[in-house]
Amino acid sequence: MIDSHHHIWRQHDLPWLLGPEVPRIFGSYEAIKRDYLIDEYLQDINKSGISKSVYVQANWAPNWYVDEAAWVQSVSDQYGWPHAMVAFADFTVEDVTPQLEKLSQFDLIRGIRQQLHWHVNPEYRFAPDQYIANNPNFQKNIARLADYNWSFDLQIFSEQWVQADNLLKACPNVNFILQHAGMLNDVSEDGWREWRHAMAALAKNSNLFVKLSGLGTFGHCVDFHKMEAIVNKTVEIFGAQRCMFGSNFPIEKIWTSYDELFDAYSKIVANFDSSDVDSIFHDTAQSVYRL
Repeated sequence: MIDSHHHIWRQHDLPWLLGPEVPRIFGSYEAIKRDYLIDEYLQDINKSGISKSVYVQANWAPNWYVDEAAWVQSVSDQYGWPHAMVAFADFTVEDVTPQLEKLSQFDLIRGIRQQLHWHVNPEYRFAPDQYIANNPNFQKNIARLADYNWSFDLQIFSEQWVQADNLLKACPNVNFILQHAGMLNDVSEDGWREWRHAMAALAKNSNLFVKLSGLGTFGHCVDFHKMEAIVNKTVEIFGAQRCMFGSNFPIEKIWTSYDELFDAYSKIVANFDSSDVDSIFHDTAQSVYRL
């Protein structure tokens, strides 16, 4: 089984993530304001059967993007974990190629993430504006990922689906992985309807895959029935062959254990076809991230 989304970090390297200026989308970070290194991660997954993992950039200061990649590569070289990395680059610059060239020295890299999620609620807001994905130069820079056979981890709210759809269509040769199953934050009837509509519209793009991760983000707990509804509907819309499990650890360690989180996912898919379970927990991530 593969964990397609986790982070490890050294606290002193993460002023961007842990500083007071960062939106508290997950609530207080006090419980994880410390080093979270590979030994602890391996201890967390010990009972789960996870055999491979993908590290996703953890918001180091943007000018340290090469330092982050170098450190994660060194951890993998020493421990054999993680097995792939999603690094950071800034695609809002005129030409992202020099950044991608610097990152190309690291064999572990399979993709890039730059978080684009924007919300009217400032606590949920990360990107400077909600329309970055519509920018032609941004789209041109993302399209360059195809030259490196790298994917893009796409993090947006459902309200941004039109911009995301434009980006997907502008970069048909790049695989995209939708983070956290579209980041459902409004669980009102209208919120669920908008999320379902966005997911169905985006699923028409065959170059989009979905990460079933971060499902406790807005409730700050393991809400089994909410998770079950999100997973079932996402798999119905995209098909299991385009879905993958991700833990988003240690962020979700704020409110749960890895065992409790993984047990919830296991129970949700208990009645799925075995081939679909294999896709969600292994095959999709193995294929998309070339593990």
